[in-house]
Amino acid sequence: MKIRVMLVDDDQMITSSLSYILATDSSIEVVTSCSNGREAIDAIKNNPIDVILMDIRMPICDGVSATKKIMSLYPKVKIIILTTFDEDEYVYEALKNGAKGFLLKNVSPDKLIDAIKAVYNGNILIHQDVALKLTSMLQIKKETSWDIYGLNDTEINIMELIAEGLSNKEIADRVYLSEGTVKNKISEILHKLDLRDRTQMAIFYLKGGSK
Repeated sequence: MKIRVMLVDDDQMITSSLSYILATDSSIEVVTSCSNGREAIDAIKNNPIDVILMDIRMPICDGVSATKKIMSLYPKVKIIILTTFDEDEYVYEALKNGAKGFLLKNVSPDKLIDAIKAVYNGNILIHQDVALKLTSMLQIKKETSWDIYGLNDTEINIMELIAEGLSNKEIADRVYLSEGTVKNKISEILHKLDLRDRTQMAIFYLKGGSK
């Protein structure tokens, strides 16, 4: 089954370029394109969608508001925010509203395709440059006393790597554990912290332990 993708951007040149790029991968199908968040909310009612590539700044309904609405109605849909360096203030809000990925608009075609597949498979994905700026914006405190949450060093390390957007396989390679063990540990961390998913875990870590 193909990954069904919706493109949401008020710049038709961008949606055309994205459509062209995604058409090069046989496992991805661009179902529809929209010029603003309101159109996206209406379109998804009649078009089953797996992944949405969402611009932030759009008329009528911006990407942050659209993300919040869509996630409340269709929580299984995965949204990737397409951002630029001058939109930092929106990134955190979109993450809080349920976005599962953040990419810079100048991302290479192969990384864009890989990102769609990664998010579709349940990972969160934050471009390294975006993650660095987000971490700085939230003023993460490295001296946070994580032991008050009952977390060990391995669990803290896994949280950090999730906040960086790494997949389970990539994390497993970093912490020298099997992918299955990493998956189990993530479930344990979520239970300990009473968090819903990887996105909440990333926010929790980036805020230095504050919900």
